[in-house]
Amino acid sequence: MKVLVLGAGVVGVTSAWYLARAGHEVTVVDRQPAAGLETSFANAGQVSFGYSSPWAGPGIPQKALKWMTMRHSPLVVRPRLDPRQWSWLLQMLRNCTEAAYQTNKSRMVRVADYSRNALADLRNETGIEYDQRERGTLQLFRTQQQLDHIGDDLRVLRKYGVPFQVLDPAGCVGAEPALERVRDKFVGGLRLPEDETGDAQIFTQRLAALCVEKGVVFRYGTAIERILVEGGDISGVVTGAGTLTADRYLLALGSYSPKLLAPLGLKIPVYPVKGYSITVPIADPMAAPVSTVMDETFKIAITRLGDRIRVGGTAEIAGYDLSLHEERKQTLLHSVRDLYPDAGRYEEAKFWTGLRPMTPDGTPIIGPTKFSRLFLNTGHGTLGWTMSCGSGKLAADLVGGQRPNIEHADLAMSRYA
Repeated sequence: MKVLVLGAGVVGVTSAWYLARAGHEVTVVDRQPAAGLETSFANAGQVSFGYSSPWAGPGIPQKALKWMTMRHSPLVVRPRLDPRQWSWLLQMLRNCTEAAYQTNKSRMVRVADYSRNALADLRNETGIEYDQRERGTLQLFRTQQQLDHIGDDLRVLRKYGVPFQVLDPAGCVGAEPALERVRDKFVGGLRLPEDETGDAQIFTQRLAALCVEKGVVFRYGTAIERILVEGGDISGVVTGAGTLTADRYLLALGSYSPKLLAPLGLKIPVYPVKGYSITVPIADPMAAPVSTVMDETFKIAITRLGDRIRVGGTAEIAGYDLSLHEERKQTLLHSVRDLYPDAGRYEEAKFWTGLRPMTPDGTPIIGPTKFSRLFLNTGHGTLGWTMSCGSGKLAADLVGGQRPNIEHADLAMSRYA
């Protein structure tokens, strides 16, 4: 069948790959001149299958108040006269219970684990390279209190058979040798040895090229204006290049998904949460990270990508504002310089921001809508890169009417009804 995919980020392109692989005639539409130029452009670089956790959890409201008083805060809320912002924040607060956390985390780990296998299969099938490393990730705790509160996460990891290691400072240095230089700054860590790293933009663009070889058509530089409904179902998509039609439509527009759905009477609680990153040339490879180190205090990921270090993090709830705030850059620099003082040429850091499409429960929205021809693959938050292959494969199965390999009913938008 003919399938129109809206969005050429990492989620849209992986969806297109699996749809084409299943034999469908696929067209991808995006307003950018190439794939992977928005949220997929310069994210933190971690492919964190085991670190898939919702932001909403017990104790988060109290932590959030504390964070907002920190000089280098991981969270900034810029209040707006936007009912969607306040509604989303309230829904997130409702998910800050133990029961909700366990439910949401279990869903996220399920999708992430499925994605881990899908990415490995795709890599074996295609030989795709994207500055990847399969060296695990290390969540680094600067205080004993942080280390003492990982029990809930460990229970979920055990439940789903995700390998992990709780490390003392010597163990952290064993995993990340350059941390020997700052051993006095941390008390321990949680290592997830099956996690990976890689450049999401390189992956997305190289997979898009492989999609073209399978016959996928990419219509770049094409603004998506609205979705048409006739006779109770989707009849086409109005774009800057005219109206495009297909048998099925898959929406993978990240933070912009709700804007296109609202005129159809479809409401999904996806809200843009702004994240920042810097990309730093490596000055001394021996002083740089081996893989990804998560600085738990500042909620910042420090990742080795080839001859660069990607430092990503912070959460800014400010609507669709894409302005760059210098204080956010200083927070990123503070974290990486504190842990890896000699690793990079920090004066050459390239500063970037993007919008993470967050749901209040942390779980992406993958599945059907009330329109039989329209499907969703959006709302992945900080984990679009991590979950892209699994959610793309799942979405392709659902669009094509195939039975997926994992439970999926609780991933659809109907869970918010």
